[in-house]
Amino acid sequence: MKWLGQCPGCEEWNTLAEEVVESISKAVPKTRSLTQFSSEVVLLERLSSQKEIRTPVGLSEMDRLMGGGLVPGQVVLLAGPPGIGKSTLMLQIADKMSGARDSGLGASKKPVSSLQPPGSVLYVSGEESLSQVSSRAKRLGVSRGALYLLCETDLSKIIDAIHKVQPSMVILDSIQTVYHPELTGSPGSVGQVRECAAELLRICKSRETILFLLGHVTKEGALAGPKVLEHIVDTVLYFETERQHLLRVLRAHKNRFGPTSEIGIFEMGEKGLQEIADVSQFFVAREGQAAKSGRSLSVSVEGTRPLLTEIQALVTPTRYALPRRMVTGFDLNRTQLLLASMEKHLKVHWDNRDVFVNLAGGMRLKDPALDLGICAALVSSFREVPVPADTIYLGEVGLLGDVGRIPFLNIRLKEAARVGFKKAVVPAHSSKETVGVGIEVLPVENLMDAFSHLMKKLKGEEG
Repeated sequence: MKWLGQCPGCEEWNTLAEEVVESISKAVPKTRSLTQFSSEVVLLERLSSQKEIRTPVGLSEMDRLMGGGLVPGQVVLLAGPPGIGKSTLMLQIADKMSGARDSGLGASKKPVSSLQPPGSVLYVSGEESLSQVSSRAKRLGVSRGALYLLCETDLSKIIDAIHKVQPSMVILDSIQTVYHPELTGSPGSVGQVRECAAELLRICKSRETILFLLGHVTKEGALAGPKVLEHIVDTVLYFETERQHLLRVLRAHKNRFGPTSEIGIFEMGEKGLQEIADVSQFFVAREGQAAKSGRSLSVSVEGTRPLLTEIQALVTPTRYALPRRMVTGFDLNRTQLLLASMEKHLKVHWDNRDVFVNLAGGMRLKDPALDLGICAALVSSFREVPVPADTIYLGEVGLLGDVGRIPFLNIRLKEAARVGFKKAVVPAHSSKETVGVGIEVLPVENLMDAFSHLMKKLKGEEG
């Protein structure tokens, strides 16, 4: 490089102007593998296991879901329907994870390339402008920490920004909007999504940078795009509820660094998603109301967390040739098995009745321990007799009418006692797990024992 006063083309003086040429990242060969992990053959006993260093997010529900925090280099895929709160949750996590919030770096006049804070976060939006993201951040009360915003869909420019900012966390909203400039196909196509995700995975794994990818879902609720996207990431999170419901349930479908049985529960408010540490309080507030037929309470367990669950049932005479069976929040086929078992062993006939079952609060559960509670709500609605308000029902109901054992019974009973229940109907074969729970236990062996006992209690209240 040297000064040149005369143009060699037109031979004029002082006519040259500087023009900055934008550098574009080279494309990745199509034959390149999804990951760059390769090693020699070694014996397992020679490898020394290293303890994983986790970084707490700062949201207790998220930390429980992730197994205590995030691991350096972890790639998380978050999916959910539109408007459920994915971008809101990511902004709140970015606010918690930006470690330089109080260091004054946000007000620094230095260029971005010279700032390398240990807790910086790069939020890349491919669906919203900077003003839209900024207005949401202002509404959520996100502070001015080491949180950098970028509106871009070109993968090469996103990678250049990662090298420039050197963040400890990258959030991409969403992966379906990003495109590789050297590959054919529109953004969101199978090839584009696969290659963009693989390239981001290579960079973040090599730099031990935490990566959050937001994804769209189909009308059936499954993640849109190639299935390989779920295979190459470390963690897959789903928002499993409709946006009209009060609660937002975040569930891990895959987690290489933690359990997949835990859930995180949030409530959407004016200032974003609020953590719900005690979900049972949503139902305890209703205990002061008058008892109504068709309502019972049970305790489900998600991972190691007990959840007080309200079961609502409505049994009405049918006006159709085929009675209707509608279930919300629980498995329809299992509910039909319970109806058949009750008809066989309790002599309750459903052939001329419409049956509706609902789990209150928008919860979607598959815990078989709710069987006895569902049966209690159905019988209560059928006979139009309220269930005792101080009793909870726990047990798995089989086709032979027996009430089987359930896991974590001790945890469920302690949660019921903490909430304020006085009695619990439980399987008779679980007497060893009911010691010292602080609640009166009523053991039953089958449906007849469970509901004959229920009718006696009701007659006593009526007398």
